[in-house]
Amino acid sequence: MPAQVERKHEEMPFVAPCRKLSPWAPFRWVRLGIRDLVRAPQHSMAYGLTVALLIGIVCLLAWFRGSQWFMFAMIGGFVFLAPLTCIGLYAISAQLERGQQPLMARSARAAWKRHFGNEMIFALALLVIFLVWARAAVMVSVFFPTDGNPSFNDWLMYLGFGSAVGAVFAAVTFSASAFSLPMIMHRNVDSITAIVTSINAVLRNKRAMIIWLSIIVLSLLVGVATAFVGLIVIVPVIGYAAWHGYLETIVADDFPRHDNGITSVPRSAAAEGSEQP
Repeated sequence: MPAQVERKHEEMPFVAPCRKLSPWAPFRWVRLGIRDLVRAPQHSMAYGLTVALLIGIVCLLAWFRGSQWFMFAMIGGFVFLAPLTCIGLYAISAQLERGQQPLMARSARAAWKRHFGNEMIFALALLVIFLVWARAAVMVSVFFPTDGNPSFNDWLMYLGFGSAVGAVFAAVTFSASAFSLPMIMHRNVDSITAIVTSINAVLRNKRAMIIWLSIIVLSLLVGVATAFVGLIVIVPVIGYAAWHGYLETIVADDFPRHDNGITSVPRSAAAEGSEQP
């Protein structure tokens, strides 16, 4: 049996193929995400409330202690941490697809215990990107206007250069995380394979991914603008939508299922049919 397992892993491809998406596919994912929210409202709201409280508390502490720049940095850092906060939501969607009653304990076990090693490798990769981004942000400060009366062009150069640097790191993070964590939870793959698969799928579906990223950014801005209250609903919908986006985009049939856990059994026929393009 070990020899068979080893041979099977050797025969697996380095990257999972992806489907060609319609540019409007992300709106379908959002619709499916709202459907999951309606089917599991208590679990979804509890998850969204937890995330909203954590973000709100950190930002309020930074604001009242006079460190507004730290607050903005934390909000920017959420771009890097957001994929990790959605792992439990993937587990809830997976349970709904299999006709199971969603349980928070089962979701937490699937999200953090069964795939902890791969998730921590992924988190380490995000941490490295975040630290490099933070260092780059410090370097951008050399463009900060030092004149007592800075001109519009001075501010334009500072904000434009800073935005360009931030956009590069955000794009790298988004490409690496768009489908990698759902794939780690769905199939028995390593972090590198999942990350390369995600980057490949994003590059092959640029228009759809631009729309998907725009939906995420605008949704999070609405959540912050509503004093974080909107995040209670927005976070679960985005998390569920990301799971459905992965199922529609990545063809992971060549990779083995997990030996146990939620995704060790196939989805129901009805669920599979509703997720196809």
